[in-house]
Amino acid sequence: MGRSAKIERKTKETDIRLSLELNGEGKNRISTSVPFLDHMLTQVARHGFFDLEVEATGDIEIDAHHTVEDIGICLGEAFKQALGDKQGVRRYGRGTMPMHEALASVIIDFSGRPFLVFNVDMPKAKVGDFDTELVEEFFVAFCNHAGANLHVNLAYGDNLHHIIEGIFKAFARALDEATGFDPRVKGVLSTKGKLE
Repeated sequence: MGRSAKIERKTKETDIRLSLELNGEGKNRISTSVPFLDHMLTQVARHGFFDLEVEATGDIEIDAHHTVEDIGICLGEAFKQALGDKQGVRRYGRGTMPMHEALASVIIDFSGRPFLVFNVDMPKAKVGDFDTELVEEFFVAFCNHAGANLHVNLAYGDNLHHIIEGIFKAFARALDEATGFDPRVKGVLSTKGKLE
């Protein structure tokens, strides 16, 4: 059973085409014009076992903010679309990932009510050419458009690359769990009878 989405978003700042298959194998083809983000989205696909394609261009001559945020928007919309009415899905997922000296934890709830808790102290403003403040912007955009409650916590870590990669790998594992089916779930996992 395919659970997929195709999203296109074109503004004066960005042009994005994204496709997502939840029942995937981790195949990916990602080109966003922001190499560090390409690396992180590859982690999401591979460690979440999602097939993900992203092709994006943006006004990176200004900075990467619009591109990173709009890709977060598109990925959130893709998960919302691919999950459909959420019948039979676990809804909740969690992942804790070590990356050398860093340990990151992500917990997600596809409740339909967006909210982000981001407990991550970044020791520096940049990793390479990538502005680390854009990590939180990406997740804000994702939450708002996926209708997800997301908690991102860093237990410890010193190396920025390790911290951010640990977060994205933990995010992938949480997504994989939350979007999976549980045969015990009849309808949606809510006493309200719907998730919105």
